[in-house]
Amino acid sequence: MDLTTATQKVQEKLQAAAGSLDATVKFVLGSEGTVFLNGNTNEVSNEDQDAQCTVMMEMADFHSMMDGDLNPMSAFMGGQMKIEGDMSVAMKLSSIFG
Repeated sequence: MDLTTATQKVQEKLQAAAGSLDATVKFVLGSEGTVFLNGNTNEVSNEDQDAQCTVMMEMADFHSMMDGDLNPMSAFMGGQMKIEGDMSVAMKLSSIFG
C-alpha cells in the first residue's frame, strides 16, 4: 500500500463512520509519510499538522489494520503501534478502524 491508497482508505473509513470522531488524528507511517484526519470537518490529507492524537506505525501494519487483519488494540499491545497524545481519542479509533 502506498501513501495515496492509505489516505483514500482513511477517507472511506471516516465517511462510513461520519460524526463518530470529533477530534484530529495524525498517522505517521514510517518513512512513507503522514495521513492527517480531521474528524471535525471529515477531511483527510497528507499534511503534517499538530493533532490531538498521533499514531505511529509501519505502513505494512497500517495496511493490515485497514484490511481488518490487525486489531488496533492488539497492534498497540504488541508494540506495532505507538500512540502520543490523547488516549481517549485513540480509543475512539477502534470503533472506526477496528
